[in-house]
Amino acid sequence: MLDLTQISQTSGRVIDSIEQVIVGKRHVIELVLTAILCEGHVLIEDVPGIGKTMLAKSVAKSLGCSFRRIQFTPDLLPSDVTGIMFFNQKIADFEFRPGPLQAQIVLADEINRATPRTQSSLLEAMEEKQITVEGETMFLPRPFLVLATQNPIELEGTFPLPEAQLDRFFLKTGLGYPSEDEENAILLRFERENPLDKVTPVVSAAEILQMQKLVRQVRVEESVRQYAVRIVRATRQHPEVQLGVSPRGSLALYKAAQALAAIRGRHYVLPDDFKELVPAVLPHRLITSAQTRLRGRQVEEILAEVVMSVPAPLEYR
Repeated sequence: MLDLTQISQTSGRVIDSIEQVIVGKRHVIELVLTAILCEGHVLIEDVPGIGKTMLAKSVAKSLGCSFRRIQFTPDLLPSDVTGIMFFNQKIADFEFRPGPLQAQIVLADEINRATPRTQSSLLEAMEEKQITVEGETMFLPRPFLVLATQNPIELEGTFPLPEAQLDRFFLKTGLGYPSEDEENAILLRFERENPLDKVTPVVSAAEILQMQKLVRQVRVEESVRQYAVRIVRATRQHPEVQLGVSPRGSLALYKAAQALAAIRGRHYVLPDDFKELVPAVLPHRLITSAQTRLRGRQVEEILAEVVMSVPAPLEYR
């Protein structure tokens, strides 16, 4: 039986396992693990060839979870994702044929290539951990994580995610290009064999479910909690923001800080935890004004101004 003090040790084993394959992206791995502990989903926006699929496979193998990949295309139907009811002539009755969502870790590759109808088929699964087919509701396996990817450069034949679906993603991040030393290390690591073949489970699904419950016990002092609330409320009052962060966003920021503190071996949250998580948890929940977009101002710049404008608590225990 795990306790709060063991979350950091267990998380460390998971991170070390994933780093056998993924080079130099420890912060991104921590963010993905944070989302898993908060029962959230991750949107990875980056160019092809960076390692998004490899990251998802490494996470699945390290956690000992079932893994399925969905390659989103314009002709993909909702039933291709959720599954279908079909008439089985052998038993003379309807039978459910499960789709790729019936897995614990689902890679939704190039999610913005699917039509809005197919994209929306993920909403119920992401929010309620269940799917409904022909009026019958079926629960998904736990833990359940959607790792979605999209290419920010290629826009032809894509359907931008609506705000309602973006808000369902717990956090949004990117891997980015490796440094020169990291790229050299990648070449050496993949020179003779695929390191993914050596990755083995270091934690069970049952332990992950325990950790998801335990991170809720991480203490957040009143002044620190109010600091997070003030950051979120400041996004709604910024003159260049048309639609600020919703209460779902403030709850995501709060939970993420608890999980990140536990991963790093603390029983309490620091204001710096919120500062570090703002660029991953909040940008996709904001809508800037038309004038702001015309001037080329990025959401990340506005959020940096917001964080700078909100004074952090000086004393806390």
